[in-house]
Amino acid sequence: MTTVADELDEGDAVSEHDTAAGAGGDPLSGHPVFARLARLGQRARQADRDHPWVLDTAVVAAVFLLFCLPDLLPFHDGGERAREHRIVFARPPLAAMLALQAGLLLPLLWRRRRPAAAFAAVAAVFVLQWSLGVALRADVALLVALYSLALHGSLRHLAWACTAMAGASALVAVELSGGLPVGDALFFLFSAATAAVAVGIAVRIRRAQLAGLRERAARLEVERDQRSRLATATERTRVAREMHDIIGHNLSVIITLADGGAYATEASPERGREALLLIGETSRQALGELRRMLGVLRDQGGEQGPEFTPQPGIADLDGLCARIRAAGPQVVYTARGEVGRLDRGVQLMAYRIVQEALTNTLKHAGPDTRAHVTLAAEGGRLRVRVRDGGPPGGAVRGGAAGEEGHGLTGMRERAALYGGTVTAGPGPGAGWTVEAVLDLTPDGPDGPDGLGGPGAFTSDPDPDPTGGLT
Repeated sequence: MTTVADELDEGDAVSEHDTAAGAGGDPLSGHPVFARLARLGQRARQADRDHPWVLDTAVVAAVFLLFCLPDLLPFHDGGERAREHRIVFARPPLAAMLALQAGLLLPLLWRRRRPAAAFAAVAAVFVLQWSLGVALRADVALLVALYSLALHGSLRHLAWACTAMAGASALVAVELSGGLPVGDALFFLFSAATAAVAVGIAVRIRRAQLAGLRERAARLEVERDQRSRLATATERTRVAREMHDIIGHNLSVIITLADGGAYATEASPERGREALLLIGETSRQALGELRRMLGVLRDQGGEQGPEFTPQPGIADLDGLCARIRAAGPQVVYTARGEVGRLDRGVQLMAYRIVQEALTNTLKHAGPDTRAHVTLAAEGGRLRVRVRDGGPPGGAVRGGAAGEEGHGLTGMRERAALYGGTVTAGPGPGAGWTVEAVLDLTPDGPDGPDGLGGPGAFTSDPDPDPTGGLT
């Protein structure tokens, strides 16, 4: 699979041309010829990474053909030119010339792996050659070695290499002083050395920039994958919490109603029929909530999206308490303050906390208990309390004393969204109390206007144009 870094590596030159052309730059930069040359260059770099010795050998062969071979051929006008410019160079024997050329060229094979050593070897042969009064076209190898040192070597080595280059240039200028002014010779030699160093540093900076971009692209790709996995885990946790609230509560009510209806059928068939009707109503409600949840998760391929229904709120607590009462427990619901004008997110949170607490009451205390549900919005806080009387006869509440299931964990996660806390523990006698306190002050996590941040209390009971749909 192609990664972002690979795409950057493959298309760096082409993208530069395309960007310049698209931004109103040189129109030739986007020409197909430049794109082909960029692709060829990329293939050459890939081949060089696979077989590095091939390019080094090719460089040595090219320098030999272009600069060494002409010196090996006989020439006829050297004497006239020498007399004209009053510069006389020694022409060594063929064996000595080949040895000098080999000393200048062979170190270039290590110009990328050992750039400092290669430059030192070439510079030593260069100084020896000019000390003997011999001028060779192969001296261009010194500039190639200097370029390679600027590109691949350390800056400390480059500093002393430039110093050595200046000394070698001074030696050459002295040898040429018979036909050229020393200043002109030094200007030419220094210009050539400066060009070699400048090109090497420019290419080095360019490669460093590309390496930084590749590293950043790889890092961004890793961060993108991590954010994706984190978002997936968060969404799974949210869906699991919602499914737990929906299925756990409704199944507990259905089971209790089914057990009660089974006992009531023989003594009072009418009560058994009523229990069956309540089971059907509760099942339909649970099915509707599950369809809504699955409709949001399902990838819709058609034009018609899922049917959304409003999330439950504080106004639905009366119906919730009625369903619990139908299962047996006596539920007393009390609300203080303007809880009906709370933000819909706060209302959903309060509803789920009460739903989970009443479900646990029905599961552990049984159908013959009594529960008190209290909601109070006062002092910048919303307090939700569910207290039950425990199993009849003062029996010990079912479940381990230190047991903490998914329900209590889900309640605490919901309350933490609003900077709140949830406590649960034994109440008076064999009862159990669940209390949640949500921080809805201006300094809370939801905004500056008091209860629940922006829109916590609103004059419009349905401020959301979607009706609080999810």
